[in-house]
Amino acid sequence: MKPVEIAEGIYDVGVNDWNIEDFHGYSTPYGSSYNAFLILDEKIALIDTVKKGFEAELFSKISQIVDPGKIDILISNHSEMDHSGGLPEVMRAIGEETPIFCSKMGAKNLSGHFTQPWNYHAVANGEKLNLGRRTLKFIETRMLHWPDSMFTYVQPDNILFSSDAFGQHYAGNEKFDDVIGGAIMPHAKKYFANILMHFSPQVLKLLDNVPKMGLAPRMICPDHGVLWRRDIGKIIDAYARWSRQEIRAKAIVVYDSMWHSTEMMADAIASGLDDVGVEVRPMSLRKWHRSDVMTEVLDAGAILVGSPTLNNGLFPTVADMLTYMRGLRPQKKIAAAFGSYGWSGEAVKHINQAFEDMKLEIVDPGLRIKYVPDEASMTACFDFGRKIGERILQELK
Repeated sequence: MKPVEIAEGIYDVGVNDWNIEDFHGYSTPYGSSYNAFLILDEKIALIDTVKKGFEAELFSKISQIVDPGKIDILISNHSEMDHSGGLPEVMRAIGEETPIFCSKMGAKNLSGHFTQPWNYHAVANGEKLNLGRRTLKFIETRMLHWPDSMFTYVQPDNILFSSDAFGQHYAGNEKFDDVIGGAIMPHAKKYFANILMHFSPQVLKLLDNVPKMGLAPRMICPDHGVLWRRDIGKIIDAYARWSRQEIRAKAIVVYDSMWHSTEMMADAIASGLDDVGVEVRPMSLRKWHRSDVMTEVLDAGAILVGSPTLNNGLFPTVADMLTYMRGLRPQKKIAAAFGSYGWSGEAVKHINQAFEDMKLEIVDPGLRIKYVPDEASMTACFDFGRKIGERILQELK
């Protein structure tokens, strides 16, 4: 494939990974991309590399523009291996002595990943580098989403190379937001929910500081997915909304079931939620991937989790989901547990403990039904759903 010129003398030379299906626990049915960018000036700079195994395509694209050996500077915005895995091959091609500009934590991380004594230049927040007609400004963005993360801002083009922020796990021939249109937003939402939700306070702080830093980007180029050039306010506004974790009159009912009893409870609870006018998403963990559940969690007002009791504990898929959710720290949600049991019935207790660990507001001690729900039990589940739904509506007043 050919490189794409995104501005005069600035090229996207990244690659598509069409076949990746899982990105450390996050399902990627549309694949992903590892974007890298080449800037031609008096000095030639390469911003980020690609995942190991994709170097040949990267070199092929660069070679259509310039001899890779003429690259003067390499910039590493983020040391995670999907962006730095290709570094050894790249450094061999451009020269082992080529300076690598990165954050202070980036130099530390890259030195830990690779044993080669490369020429690291650790930059300070706000530091600038002149390429000739262009100047690069480095902006430290710690914990978006690693301690080493930084942005690179190119002036006078006003292009922000944003590393993992504003990205999407999406491989496609559409390079820009205005080409794919609104269809990219669900991918951007899923990316935020599963990569950046945990760092929402840092995202809000960054968005507040952008005007103070004198940045006015006309294009945002993340390291995954499409580039934003038509209406960058759309993705910035979405990030502000998602970072505030603004909720809607919506509940997700997440569950698994052994012999359908917990499933019957989930269906009745969902009916109760719907009865009071709350949008409801029943999500069986036999069907829905954990990362799709977290996408729905992002703007939900309530999380209801159901599990049968197995060996005095949680069903494995539910335990997996709660572990994943705990790491992403959803906020501003109410929560409730339910489940069926035959002997001891500890599942609800364990779910509530997970809610407490996440500092979610538990609005009911939890509903437990022994064996198969009868008519009275199903009514209790329906009423349980109504109760939670009414509480969501109160929260939104």
